[in-house]
Amino acid sequence: MATYVMQSLGCEVAALNTVQFSNHLGYGQAKGTRATAQEITDLYAGLQDSNLSSFQMMLSGYLPGAASVEAVGAIARDLKYKATMEPGEFFWVLDPVMGDNGKLYVAEDVPLAYKSLIIDADLILPNQFEAETLSGVKIVGMETLKEAIVTLHEKYRIPHIVVTSITLPALGALPSLSVVGSTFTSTAEPRIFEIKIPAIDCFFSGTGDMFAALMLVRLREAVHTIEGLVKTKSWVSGDEVEATELPLAKACEKVLASMHEVLTRTKVSRDAELEKYKGVDWEGDEKKKRVVESKAAEVRLIRNLDCLRHPDVKFRAERFP
Repeated sequence: MATYVMQSLGCEVAALNTVQFSNHLGYGQAKGTRATAQEITDLYAGLQDSNLSSFQMMLSGYLPGAASVEAVGAIARDLKYKATMEPGEFFWVLDPVMGDNGKLYVAEDVPLAYKSLIIDADLILPNQFEAETLSGVKIVGMETLKEAIVTLHEKYRIPHIVVTSITLPALGALPSLSVVGSTFTSTAEPRIFEIKIPAIDCFFSGTGDMFAALMLVRLREAVHTIEGLVKTKSWVSGDEVEATELPLAKACEKVLASMHEVLTRTKVSRDAELEKYKGVDWEGDEKKKRVVESKAAEVRLIRNLDCLRHPDVKFRAERFP
């Protein structure tokens, strides 16, 4: 998912796969293997040996264990060190994939490994549960959401944060989803914006990877529209820039436009596919029902390339309350 999105938008990608699975886990099962920390380290060493380790940006996603988190952290730190003398020459987007809906789906030592790692990231993309896990703040309303973001900025000195999905009691009755982001100021003060988008009544797999890949591309694009910003550390805008005018906010607007278009079209195709099974009695064969539903909801990415490249931006950033 992530590799294709980045390549479709013009990036030359060196993809280091941390798992080799037969299918995504939305089907409830998969065959395959997880890369060990040593295998991840060896692959990067091979790139170095062939003089292929000059990268402008890095995106890290699902990692199967704490040792793998540390191995990827070592790669990112090496790339950051190489760019020490040229601020802005390397940017790390870290998606701390750990769990969702109040539950971890990685080993219990992974959160601690991430807490020691995120201090080196330029942009993190946690969901609500992951933001809670990293910040130690239970998000139950707007104030605690702000507290979690402030904690991540101040404690870990993370320049850019996007909490990719927010579900609060106040929003629960509304058919919408909120994405909240922030770029800190020179004194680590938050500049928080919010984008609300209509919810789509369907479960999709891979949307986190799609969001992360689009963010990498669109943030770099937005930064390059501002003279000199790409040469600043972590691409942090001057303190005078308002939250809704941040490159991070502009990138999010475009990312969400692409995602909403692709997923809306996917939902139409999914509904048409499931119509074929209308009236089928699935009693006693829940596994087959899940397979049918998961296959029908596979994200229609390749056939909707126009949505990735030329989205119609409709959802705008607003100042956070």
